[in-house]
Amino acid sequence: MSDLPVGQGPVHIRLLMGPRLVEPVPAEVAEALLSAQITATAGERSGFQLAFDLTKNGLISRRLLPQGSFDPKTRIVVTVSVRGTSAVLFDGLVVRHEVGASNQPGHSTLTVTGEDLTLLMDLEERTAAYPNLPPSRRVLEILRRYSGYGIRPDVYDEQIPQPPHQDTRVHYQTQTDLQYVTELARANGYTFYLEPGPGVGESSARWGPEHRVGERQHALSVNMDANSTVDQLTFAYDGTAREEPQARWQDPATRKSELLDPPPIDPLRPPLGKRPTPALRRRTLPGTAKHQRGQAEAALLARAAISADVVSGSGSLDVLRYGYILQPRQLVGVRGSGRMYDGDYFVKSVTHNLRPGSYQQNFTLSREGLEARSDVVRP
Repeated sequence: MSDLPVGQGPVHIRLLMGPRLVEPVPAEVAEALLSAQITATAGERSGFQLAFDLTKNGLISRRLLPQGSFDPKTRIVVTVSVRGTSAVLFDGLVVRHEVGASNQPGHSTLTVTGEDLTLLMDLEERTAAYPNLPPSRRVLEILRRYSGYGIRPDVYDEQIPQPPHQDTRVHYQTQTDLQYVTELARANGYTFYLEPGPGVGESSARWGPEHRVGERQHALSVNMDANSTVDQLTFAYDGTAREEPQARWQDPATRKSELLDPPPIDPLRPPLGKRPTPALRRRTLPGTAKHQRGQAEAALLARAAISADVVSGSGSLDVLRYGYILQPRQLVGVRGSGRMYDGDYFVKSVTHNLRPGSYQQNFTLSREGLEARSDVVRP
């Protein structure tokens, strides 16, 4: 979707609502929308906040609010169209609404706050056993419970194989589905999130490494006069962020322990910077001695990967000026910020700020080192 140019034209926001299956809201509700803010962050649940004009005798206050149309667990899908380019920005559930009443005409508002469909996975604690199933197979079993909401599993095998051993250990879940799936992801250096779309009512549930390979999005250009596409960009370099984790493992047969060699993180985090940053901190991981060897090695890899990013960037842009919709959890190039900070980055988060006729984005970027690995970025 980021490859489709939006050009210059009006911004149209489309809302769809329903208990499970959604349909377009009445025209009066769409016209009452004042603003929409949607935030998507790598490894975290996405959220939204919608503000409506609450006219005293309007459809929302007269019928929809009393009927429970904005009650918690109502499903809302937000799409945006800019000169024919459409994208599903959010698919989630209402968790809260607030009414602000005012004596001044036109100042009463309804504010609706919600979270993405992973909320469904966080409402009930379960006790379940998964004998003879590696982590990825356990995740697949859990995600099948939510297929009725259009959620499609996108599950990757573990980087370090962890064959199950039912004779020595049976894996149990005692948390909510979301807590358990997220815990399994972090233990393998993976991330778990829902990506809405491409169609309305569809989502992809990714359990796997961050998307740090493949084609880049169109470059964010700064300090390039008429060619600039970003209003501002700020970078920071934190030399204490990276850790060199250590882990001990005990052989159950001999009872001897050994210090495991730190695995390379390139399979999970292909380098984006030319000059790698050395780790200034060392940390011994707790509890790995009694794990299966594969689990201990996976925990070591996960911690090394999670702490790798030491360079961060933040900025804002106007989508009409940029020409594309910047997508989170993907790669993008930066140019115009100087030799140390130009090059490719992982888009850590994006906040979409929409009003009728306006589309702004705030974003954060990250990578593991300084200097670009190539002199060319995708324009």
